[in-house]
Amino acid sequence: MRKLRHRKGNDLSRRTELVKLALELKGFYVQSLVISLSTTAVPFPGSLPTRISSSPVAIASDDGFYHRSNSMYKAPNSAPTDAQSPLLEGHPGSHYSSPKPHDRYHGAYIIFFSMGIGSLLPWNFFVTAKEYWMYKLQNCSSQGASDIQNYFESYISIASTVPAVLCLIGNFLLVNRVSVHVRVLTSLAILLVVFVVITVLVKVDTSSWPFPFFVVTVICMVVLSGTATIFSSSIFGLASSFPMRNSQALMSGGAMGGTISAVASLVDLAASEDVTDCALAFFLTADIFIVICIGLYLILPKLEYARYYMKPAQPHHIFSDGSFDDEEQPSSFPKPLPQTSRTAEHSMPPLPFLLKKTAVLGFCVVYVFFISIIIFPALSSNIESVNKSSGSLWTNKFFVPLTSFLLYNVADLCGRQIPAWIQVPRPKSKLLPALVLLRTFFIPLFIFCNYQPRHHLEKVFFNSDIYPSIFISLLGFSNGYLSTLALMYGPRIMPKELAEATGVLMSFYLCLGLALGSACSALVVHLI
Repeated sequence: MRKLRHRKGNDLSRRTELVKLALELKGFYVQSLVISLSTTAVPFPGSLPTRISSSPVAIASDDGFYHRSNSMYKAPNSAPTDAQSPLLEGHPGSHYSSPKPHDRYHGAYIIFFSMGIGSLLPWNFFVTAKEYWMYKLQNCSSQGASDIQNYFESYISIASTVPAVLCLIGNFLLVNRVSVHVRVLTSLAILLVVFVVITVLVKVDTSSWPFPFFVVTVICMVVLSGTATIFSSSIFGLASSFPMRNSQALMSGGAMGGTISAVASLVDLAASEDVTDCALAFFLTADIFIVICIGLYLILPKLEYARYYMKPAQPHHIFSDGSFDDEEQPSSFPKPLPQTSRTAEHSMPPLPFLLKKTAVLGFCVVYVFFISIIIFPALSSNIESVNKSSGSLWTNKFFVPLTSFLLYNVADLCGRQIPAWIQVPRPKSKLLPALVLLRTFFIPLFIFCNYQPRHHLEKVFFNSDIYPSIFISLLGFSNGYLSTLALMYGPRIMPKELAEATGVLMSFYLCLGLALGSACSALVVHLI
């Protein structure tokens, strides 16, 4: 009996010692885990370890990204971050781990909105002053160049499209070589000089030298198109480093520029008697706004909110061979990149990787603008009122400017503003490309309105003025909403280090869609 009690006592003491040992081991393990987490990942409130293994721990944070010691990645089905959060949370020790400042009085938003206006307003005013160009070139026929007036818009289209594509490619190559500040300020300065020259020529009598004036105009358009493209793609690349609402502000500003030019055109029709006075007002307004854009851009870095997002990212890991792998295996400590890889990083962004990751969103951007430019303005501006024979001002003078230009630009502006509050569908959703493809049906809808003249398709199905008004409003709204979503999402799904390069690439998709649409619009018109 005593032996049994002694044996039980020994067992109890052993169990007590084992429990103490287990508690000590547990405390040591927990302490080690805390130390590991503090050295391998940025802690987030409410974050939980997804697994515990011999490799560094991956933390699933509230923003939906998984953070490791040397990489960040996002689960395929995780929800995107909030529009106010940074593009990607930063690495340990980077400025993104510090508290995020607020955009006080919406200063950065207003600046990007104004930059959007400035990126398109000069171009829109240049195109809107059609009557001025016809007036200046009216004596070309006497010098053996009678086709200049008839094909002036085609010459201008070629002079603007080719430099835009070349400058977009050049801007992409310069992303990591030339500072965005240099690119933006230089392009704005050149834009200002070109428009000052155009403004001065308004009051110069060119009746004795119309063909040299035409050559000067085309050269100005080439320079204007190239520098405007560098400015718009650079500023969009910069906005891509900010939360999404700033990219949306830039897009909305572009639509506002189109709306302002449409309103100016209506005022010109209603009140102006001298085409040169109207053109002078257009070009002076463009000059003033370019100066405003220069001033606003110089103010932008002085905002605490802007400085927070404009600081360069610190890539510890992103490329090891010029690419980025979502499933990259972690290592215990960040390893420095070879010197050759670092040199490649700073020379040119990884284009194949960017094209692969933005393929679907890039297609959406290209196809949205492809359909829009086929219809607007080639088809929409030739739809006449069914009551044109009445002779009223509405059916003759104001029908096309109101239904084609003003309605489209206002609807486009509304569509680009909505993503500031509603962002549906999401980047990975199949609904986004489906909605983009559905816009193809706009082409037959406009063809069977009262388009004139008609040579092959004589039947008009929509024999009322209300139909083109509804169709142009839906076209503009869908163009603004879907294109803004795709352009906003592109840089959002990429690492911070590639945000600017992705923004420039998305601008290239936009330009490609416009170029393809312009080429096909002539074909569609000839089919009617």
